[in-house]
Amino acid sequence: MDNNQFVFRKAERNKAKLRLGLAGVSGSGKTFSALLIASGLTSWEKIALVDTENGSGDLYAHLGPYSILRIQAPYEIKKYIMAIHAAEQAGFEVVIIDSLSHAWAGDGGLLDKQADAAASSRHRGNSYTAWREITPQHNSLVETILQSPIHVIATARSKQAYEQTKDENGRAKVIKLGLEPIFRQGLEYEMTTFLDISLDHVASSSKDRTGIFDGQYRKLSADTGRQLLAWLETGTDVPPPAPVFPQVPAGWQTATLNVQVPIAPPFPDLPAPHLELPFAVPAPPAPSGNTARALPGPESGLGNLRSAPA
Repeated sequence: MDNNQFVFRKAERNKAKLRLGLAGVSGSGKTFSALLIASGLTSWEKIALVDTENGSGDLYAHLGPYSILRIQAPYEIKKYIMAIHAAEQAGFEVVIIDSLSHAWAGDGGLLDKQADAAASSRHRGNSYTAWREITPQHNSLVETILQSPIHVIATARSKQAYEQTKDENGRAKVIKLGLEPIFRQGLEYEMTTFLDISLDHVASSSKDRTGIFDGQYRKLSADTGRQLLAWLETGTDVPPPAPVFPQVPAGWQTATLNVQVPIAPPFPDLPAPHLELPFAVPAPPAPSGNTARALPGPESGLGNLRSAPA
């Protein structure tokens, strides 16, 4: 084992992109709050909303000129992943997923797929082993959110419970409570901040790395987004990863090969990403005079080649 893999370095604060979760019962204001926070992170034109709530995202068009992409049943994980990538490629700076709960408990969501898998001949009713097919899909969505180069705000419905209390006049009244989010357990651990919103539109944090919401109960606004942005922008820029080139034999040079990599299960029909793979090729002979020698092109069958950066 190479001991150079285990080298400590000083901790350094880097700039980051927001991963915010908002959970609440119906009527708590999740979509409205998400849009206000997003408007504090960027301009309205740079906000994209992925709507699974039957067009509810259009109800707040008076707030500003944000954009909407509607997802309908079946609520397959690959639709969410493709929507996030579409927002990235379109140049948006914030994507709001409203909501993640459909990917879990909606028509065609993960729970439906797990039930179908358990009933299949592959698992013969074994619900436990059926999760082996479903967990990779869940993990793919979480990783897409975490690795996105833009801010991500995800809402989730909360399970509802009711409690009888008394009002200020001593009369009995029934209030609606929000319990855990309707999504796979542990979602809050993946986020920068996770907020629970009450029916009175007041937010409190169940997880907060920023310290902004610690011990606080507050209504969310564009100022909340600006506070989060100031925290996210504190630190140094994250440098792009340097390309790793192989050891080059004497008389050879490095180049990169652009390839299209097939997507493995669970999503074989997603668009294949392009990767640049470093490799070595024999160095061309020194040119005579001013004549330049070009590296092989697509007609060579090797793909598009370009010289490696110095």
